[in-house]
Amino acid sequence: MNPVYHQAKFINSAPDLRSAPEDKGLEIAFAGRSNAGKSSAINTLTSQKSLARISKTPGRTQLLNFFAIDEHKRFVDLPGYGYAKVPVQVKKKWHVMIESYLTGRKALCGIVLVMDVRHPMMEFDKQMVDWCRHAKIPLHILLTKSDKLNYGAAKNTLLSVQKELANSEIQVSVQLFSALKKVGIDEIHGLLDQWFNPDPLNE
Repeated sequence: MNPVYHQAKFINSAPDLRSAPEDKGLEIAFAGRSNAGKSSAINTLTSQKSLARISKTPGRTQLLNFFAIDEHKRFVDLPGYGYAKVPVQVKKKWHVMIESYLTGRKALCGIVLVMDVRHPMMEFDKQMVDWCRHAKIPLHILLTKSDKLNYGAAKNTLLSVQKELANSEIQVSVQLFSALKKVGIDEIHGLLDQWFNPDPLNE
């Protein structure tokens, strides 16, 4: 477990890119449906109980939330999407906000797409994959709540998602994760390290 992520601190919440921190350094964004466990994943990765706010009402995160890992590296919690009780106009606003961030943020170096292992590759998830393909952004899929399934069923879902994305024409990886059981933390920390510290020979 990399202790550098435990130093994460909240910077600000932005309704649009104009209110975001200066577009420099490196950012890794976390995206996912509003009930997929995105906030829990961020809190687990940073060993902080309330860095990313967890709401009992899915869909509360309606802003771009920025967290500093160090002076040059940030996490970004993108608005949760897809909760049925959210008005259509709000959903459209989120859609525009997310797309503008993905296409207009130079610091963005990778997307962690959070999916409930019991409900993977839903409409929004597929749209995010398409966005990453279009923007040529590396993608890592976190199949959360893996403790809700037995190992065999969770593994089958993992293999199914990997197969579906095999010809996606983007750099993509998939793993199982459980915030409750602390499963998969070292694996994603290793990936975050790679994205935040790219090989200078390949730049």
